[in-house]
Amino acid sequence: MARLGILLSGSGSTYANLADRIADGTLAAEIAVVVSSRADAGGIERAKQRGHPVVVAREAAAVTAALRAHRAEFVAMCGYMRFWDPPGEFAGKTVNVHPALLPAFGGKGMYGHHAHAAVIAAGCKISGCTVHLVAGDYDRGPIIAQRAVAVLDTDDADALAARVQAAERAVYPGAIAALMAGRVRVVGGRCVVDGGIG
Repeated sequence: MARLGILLSGSGSTYANLADRIADGTLAAEIAVVVSSRADAGGIERAKQRGHPVVVAREAAAVTAALRAHRAEFVAMCGYMRFWDPPGEFAGKTVNVHPALLPAFGGKGMYGHHAHAAVIAAGCKISGCTVHLVAGDYDRGPIIAQRAVAVLDTDDADALAARVQAAERAVYPGAIAALMAGRVRVVGGRCVVDGGIG
């Protein structure tokens, strides 16, 4: 079974969703380690409750060392707020879920409510989430999957966030499963997913 490293900086709700999907058999993986960029992140307590090893690491080299020490094979960013460009064996095996439809509303500082507020301010009628391979700069790398949601005229950032987060919970585990199963190929800089996302 594939060993999945988790990178987080906040409450750990995205990590908890993946852990729940592993527990119910939807996602065939095991959590190798949870690496937090902050010692006070809520995700640390969630990880301890689930019995997963936790490492606090802020610098890229320490993050990589923690993943290697716990023999992670794949990496899922779950609200990770630090820059980490996957080196060596983690290149092409690290994914992120972004709360907008990339390439729009991405980049440094464009996370969480900042992204939702920007989408609303721009007058967009559709938003959603994007799962992508992590490579290079913030929110860069070939797109594996996207899920769209409507932006309502009555939305504020909180209301839009709730619908986008529901889309994230639905699509992220399937995208990770496809990657771990070897069904994600990069062809001409674009991801091709054999058999689609479950």
